[in-house]
Amino acid sequence: MFTPKFIDPLEYAGTIAKALDPGVLLTTRAKGRTNTMTIGWGTIGVEWGRPVFVAFVRTHRFTHELLEESGEFTVNVPVGDFDKRILGLCGTRTGRSCDKFALAGLTAVPGQKVAAPAIAQLPLTLECKVIYRQHQETTAIPPAIREKYHPQDVEPDFHGRNRDFHTAYYGEIVSAYILE
Repeated sequence: MFTPKFIDPLEYAGTIAKALDPGVLLTTRAKGRTNTMTIGWGTIGVEWGRPVFVAFVRTHRFTHELLEESGEFTVNVPVGDFDKRILGLCGTRTGRSCDKFALAGLTAVPGQKVAAPAIAQLPLTLECKVIYRQHQETTAIPPAIREKYHPQDVEPDFHGRNRDFHTAYYGEIVSAYILE
């Protein structure tokens, strides 16, 4: 059994920011399905006087579809040693056609305030409810960044497909803890 040790998420902001490279997991649940994906882009801070995590999710991802339906997610951050293959698997497979939890041997732990679970193997957990979303404005992104991160000359079914842009999901952090 896993017990949450509640934390102030802003006290862990540096730890979370450093973990984004090489990656953390973003997990959501909707339509009776749970999905997790590796993210490397995000930020933690304060917006409108509330602690928030801003996650960037490409519009074609299965996670995007579930987030639009549920409006909530967890951010799952490794603490200490963990199997780094989890990030590779969850970053290259789609939850539309497989169960990443089963494939990666992940243990879902029920969320405290959201339907999306925490993940035992990445125990630092932020539970977030979307309070704002914004699709990236293509023309506002500098050309060099567009060319590097959103090239239009890749095959649409390539697992690293990056032709499409992101939606920024501002998630109010409604609970934060480390599973013990």
